[in-house]
Amino acid sequence: MNKPRKIVFFVPSFSSIEATAPLGLLAISTPLLRAGYEIRIFDATITPRYQQRILEEVKDALCLGISVVTGPMIKDTVDVAKAVKKWNPDFPVILGGWHPSLLPAQTLEAEYVDIIVRGQGEESTLEVIERLSRDAPLDDVRGIGFKVDGKTMFTPERTLKPLTEAPPKAYQLADFDAYERACGRRWAMYVSSLACPFDCSYCTNAGVYGRKWNALPPEQVVEETINLTRRYRLELLWMADDNFLVDIDRALRIAEGLIRAGASFKWSIQATTNLTARLSIDELSLLRRSGMHQVCQGIETASPNVMKLMNKGFQDLGDIYQSTERCLQAGVIPSFNIIFGYPGEGMKERRETVNFVMDVCQRFPGSEFWTNIFTPYPGSPIFHRAKDLGIEVPQTLEGWVDYFPRYTSLPWLKGKDHQRVQRMRDYLRIAFDRAPIATAGPGRFARAVKHFTAFPARWRLDHDFYSLPVELWVNRKMKNLVKLPKPKVDAKMMGPEAAPSCS
Repeated sequence: MNKPRKIVFFVPSFSSIEATAPLGLLAISTPLLRAGYEIRIFDATITPRYQQRILEEVKDALCLGISVVTGPMIKDTVDVAKAVKKWNPDFPVILGGWHPSLLPAQTLEAEYVDIIVRGQGEESTLEVIERLSRDAPLDDVRGIGFKVDGKTMFTPERTLKPLTEAPPKAYQLADFDAYERACGRRWAMYVSSLACPFDCSYCTNAGVYGRKWNALPPEQVVEETINLTRRYRLELLWMADDNFLVDIDRALRIAEGLIRAGASFKWSIQATTNLTARLSIDELSLLRRSGMHQVCQGIETASPNVMKLMNKGFQDLGDIYQSTERCLQAGVIPSFNIIFGYPGEGMKERRETVNFVMDVCQRFPGSEFWTNIFTPYPGSPIFHRAKDLGIEVPQTLEGWVDYFPRYTSLPWLKGKDHQRVQRMRDYLRIAFDRAPIATAGPGRFARAVKHFTAFPARWRLDHDFYSLPVELWVNRKMKNLVKLPKPKVDAKMMGPEAAPSCS
């Protein structure tokens, strides 16, 4: 009996309207399409009744694949996987993405998971699908985990391949019209390089890609981005590279190529602060003329003490002031990420960071800051110290659902202290203008709502006073009348698989 040639993929929601085509699934789809398989992708963000739709589609499919990262996406993952297993306990459920790559054993222990794929999944997934279609053993497929008679088995790691050897992503499978309806903007993610040479202690990047940076040549980046944006009428590309500016000469050659090709789209990058600081005004102006309009950087802290604890010896606050000024002079938005609550951060260190944020935003209007609470993710260097730090690490896949940097409570940051930091973050959010990717919303009136509370928010931040937060109450009440655009999610752990963030 011939097995079905249809593969069903599912993308769980990450609690944000800033969704777009899932790069990980588009990457593994290309080899499958070339091998003659039929692909169905369901994204919880844009698919009404997605669980019901999936249950209908798997009836004549070979397997279900789910791409997931640590945090809220796991809830939908668990719900859908359990529903499929209730329908047919023998139907194969495969998990891939960052979370299964970083915690393969624990993920595979879940009774509703049959196979996990670690790291780059293009070749591994194709080989798994081919074995399933023939009822053949999986033990010769590198980079996966699977179950035999209820016991978990893992094969050797698959060697990471350079990006130049990766097949093009199957963007044709993405419903950009639906994403535009959800987000208000036609945009996509694109990866021109992988990995980062730095070893920040909170970063999960090395857990998946190691420290060996590899990149596509400028000519290929120019050709692919031009074709991608024109074919799908995209106005924005998020370069989801871990650190776009590792090779500044390459970045400038990409800009020159885009200008020569008449590129008409905007694009954003993320890079470490030390590399952004190397760019001159002329170089930033060149990048801006090519369409680059934003540089996201992970400052994380302005405390010298916490910088050392984070292994960010390469960061210099003076350089950040200088590069911020240069970016704005060139018409580029400087955007920064902040992490509060890192181990070793006290009131003094936190105040140093808030003072820095306030100073930069007041001296350089147009600068953007995004904040989160420290969350020790699997694969990061500091995760190995989680137990010593008193952090209770989830023991099951489902336990990671609430692992989310917007709300993280820590042994040294909980109760009233946690509430105080959350209020401080709320006031930072409304004190200065920020532009999320999503444009869906009432626009001018929504911005007026935010401006209403901006001045008192700045006063509170200057005076470190967060009691009786009437402005936050007013802000919430008015947001019940008009829905403001949601802020960016923090995606430190997400990599190129999901929504954009500073890095």
